[in-house]
Amino acid sequence: MPIFATEKRLRYILLMASPLADVSVVVDELTTCSATLAWLQMQEQIAMVATHPLAQRMPVSYSSADNGEYMNDAQLADFRQVLLEWKQSLLDDVGRTVNHMQDEATAFPDPNDRATQEEEFSLELRTRDRERKLLKKISESLAQIESGDYGYCETCGIAIGLPRMRARPTATRCIDCKMLEEVREKRGG
Repeated sequence: MPIFATEKRLRYILLMASPLADVSVVVDELTTCSATLAWLQMQEQIAMVATHPLAQRMPVSYSSADNGEYMNDAQLADFRQVLLEWKQSLLDDVGRTVNHMQDEATAFPDPNDRATQEEEFSLELRTRDRERKLLKKISESLAQIESGDYGYCETCGIAIGLPRMRARPTATRCIDCKMLEEVREKRGG
């Protein structure tokens, strides 16, 4: 399965990779990734469904042929609803965390018990920090829906695609641009 749908997109990726010393290395690396691309997309979808049950509500019957356009009003309304429910769920979790930490804040005489409690609080706070960042992405996605930019790659401007948007409703890059970004990060530049 080729990563690039069109020759034009391949040229765009190569043009964007030009700061690297050897562009052919980028092409080789992206090509070798094609075998794992399908697996990674599947894992991303499984993780999304497993960790965020709201994603299960997204209709699977969407196609770009609905009303002849990508991201039509019905699709945008469904994505908006999923994002709003996901955001509310995360905000509810934050409230529960604060209450839990206040209720469980006990001065244990045993140092091991105190250490266990502190570790649990630390883990909970790290989780909430990740969710805080996710809340920001959700808010940005909702703003993109309002501006009409939702579902389009912020780098190259092409449609990200419904399967990827269903798997990750906060995605801002198509898979090609995201992979190119990861290759650049891996190479340090």
